[in-house]
Amino acid sequence: MSRIPTPATIEDAPEESRPILETIKKQIGSVPNIFRLVSNSPAALTGLASLQGALAKGKLAPATRERIALAMAEANGCDYCLSAHTFTGTKFAKLDADEIFANRRGTSNDPKAAAAVEFARALTTTRGAIGPEEIAKVRSAGYADAEIVEIIAHVALNTFTNYINEALETEIDFPRIDKAAA
Repeated sequence: MSRIPTPATIEDAPEESRPILETIKKQIGSVPNIFRLVSNSPAALTGLASLQGALAKGKLAPATRERIALAMAEANGCDYCLSAHTFTGTKFAKLDADEIFANRRGTSNDPKAAAAVEFARALTTTRGAIGPEEIAKVRSAGYADAEIVEIIAHVALNTFTNYINEALETEIDFPRIDKAAA
């Protein structure tokens, strides 16, 4: 059970949050617990949905976005996000088990994607204090400046959801995946 109430239905959420939750339901067929929990703050839900929506229109491929989310979830120890992104990575981005395993360890079996995932992992472990060699490495893999900025934005987005889920113990509503033992 979450540490703060998770509205059981869209109707139980604050009125300002309901249109966003309805949109999520139309897009994916259900409203995962993370969104219902965050809906306690219409402002936070608006921010989350807006950033996700904006980044979905960006330059990074959906599979790369899922790879980054998996690396972030493992790095931040978020079982909810590991479970959610293993599900969405498999179902929607068509990542196989070997790729998901690599992503969780901060890399990829695809050389270009590996540069993005490794960059995201470096951002996380250094709290953003990366060196110029990290920028050069991701750029040399073929990522343009816009994509580098988007990788950083995905790190911020995933850090937010990882922290929400860990701090508030969001009930996992996907097939459960646990973080690796330290």
